Amino acid sequence: MDVTSRPLHSPLLLSCRRPRSSSLSHSLTFSSYRGQSSIKLPTLTSTSTSALSSFSCLSRKHTTLPWCCTSEGQFNAPTCFNGTISKHTKLFTRIVAQSELAGVGITDTDINPSSEVSLLSKARGIGFYTVTAIAALLLIVLMLVQHPLVLLADRYRRKAHHLVASVWATITVNPFFKIKFEGVENLPPSDTPAVYVSNHQSFLDIYTLLTLGRSFKFISKTAIFLYPVIGWAMSMLGTIPLKRMDSRSQLECLKRCIDLVNKGASVFFFPEGTRSKDGKLGAFKKGAFSIAVKTGVPVVPMTLIGTGGIMPPGKEAILNMGSVKVIIHKPIQGNDAAALCEEARTVIAGPLNQQS
Repeated sequence: MDVTSRPLHSPLLLSCRRPRSSSLSHSLTFSSYRGQSSIKLPTLTSTSTSALSSFSCLSRKHTTLPWCCTSEGQFNAPTCFNGTISKHTKLFTRIVAQSELAGVGITDTDINPSSEVSLLSKARGIGFYTVTAIAALLLIVLMLVQHPLVLLADRYRRKAHHLVASVWATITVNPFFKIKFEGVENLPPSDTPAVYVSNHQSFLDIYTLLTLGRSFKFISKTAIFLYPVIGWAMSMLGTIPLKRMDSRSQLECLKRCIDLVNKGASVFFFPEGTRSKDGKLGAFKKGAFSIAVKTGVPVVPMTLIGTGGIMPPGKEAILNMGSVKVIIHKPIQGNDAAALCEEARTVIAGPLNQQS
């Protein structure tokens, strides 16, 4: 007797073939449900047909389930009825296949060799973080030594610290992937404050942008500041902390950004607010553009291409082969934050749409 789950509707719908003989024992095998592979799913043998009416494919919270039973040759025209689960039956006590099966099973992509992380990518990931750690430990000492002088001479822009960070990022990424910058001539003079915005694809975006050598202030979630070495460096660079779900923290972040821009510093925003899971450009938040309107500085849009393929979101332990392109677009200005936001998003999306 084969039981094959059919993704017709929820709760879990099962389709089963009637056994040819009620006196025979049968083998019951769980098959695919909503893309799930039958590999490593449980198999129940020697099951009497008397337990069929109470077989459970639901979690322990459920008490009823719809069945679709068909005769041989009528598999595509099932007759459905509701069966009551009896937790005392032999079958039920031997196995419970949860209704959340589609969320915990093994997908076909999981067993596809082409989707498996290669050993080379894992080795490159280990090498990348090893170089990152060694370079950070060496350069953090330089930042600590020069920090008092930086606070006295260049409290807001902190160019000396950003030079160290740029060297660190360059040392880290150069052995593993190449970065090509296009439109460098569109960058404002280094002493001109601006609001920089970009799409966000990967953890590598920060490394990539640091190699540009510009002293802009990033916005980062507060938890990162607790990390040894990296958190210290971020504090000395003047990175702005933000609690994402805290409206008060968001307001303080905007006020601090406006203050920094008015004092000659530049700020950098990822207007999507998070990394894109599929590489597609998400909706933009207007905070960065409100700052530009209130301070009268230009917005410099950038498009990052390739970082998401090298280190995909959620897979920060690996480093695939590839290269990165950074396209620096012409600065834009305006008096309407919403219009400025839409214009910047359109400009950034252009190269991404061409690539797809």
